[in-house]
Amino acid sequence: MKDIGEKEGKYYAINVPLKDGIDDASFTRLFKTIISKVVETYLPGVIVLQCGADSLAGDRLGCFNLSIEGHSECVRFVKKFNLPLLVTGGGGYTKENVARCWTVETGVLLDTELPNEIPDNDYIKYFAPDFTLKIPNGNMENLNSKSYLGTIRFQVLECLRSIQHAPGVQMQEIPPDFYIPDIDEDEQNPDERVNQHAQDKQIQRDDEYYDGDNDNDHNMDDGP
Repeated sequence: MKDIGEKEGKYYAINVPLKDGIDDASFTRLFKTIISKVVETYLPGVIVLQCGADSLAGDRLGCFNLSIEGHSECVRFVKKFNLPLLVTGGGGYTKENVARCWTVETGVLLDTELPNEIPDNDYIKYFAPDFTLKIPNGNMENLNSKSYLGTIRFQVLECLRSIQHAPGVQMQEIPPDFYIPDIDEDEQNPDERVNQHAQDKQIQRDDEYYDGDNDNDHNMDDGP
């Protein structure tokens, strides 16, 4: 949850930690809420969507309960933003289900509804005994309580609110002389001397801002 980027990139990475057994309804509800806010905040010009299939029920290494329909619903949702979309593969360790998943999601991208029955082909034996395209949800216990998912949702949205400007808006390069880096005090070595120039850049000048009559902007509206 805390892996959100560092220094100038802080808040530009979002992670959503989920426990074992999450199902279609919980996953898609959280996915749609967070992705909608991500797109609203970042204003992307293009989306790269990695469709790893290890979150499907029955994966050899995965631990989720997602059906192919639940998994592909996420692709369908992202497609609706009508942004240039690059879709890639990813993980997945039960090969016949990986093939099923990416076939269905290719159909989603092409707005094509595919029949559930897999036609005869050189690899049909891998899809025994039912020879169907879609797989159902798993029955692993869902360890993601409503309160846990609510907490995750709240924390992720709070991270997104911390971003002052989306990357897509007009931005200007900050001149090096005026740039003050984001210093992480926990990473500083207390035994390492900091040169005077670096110290000066961390100090706010006493005459930078004034209150009352000493404010340089106090009489800005007065004529000469």
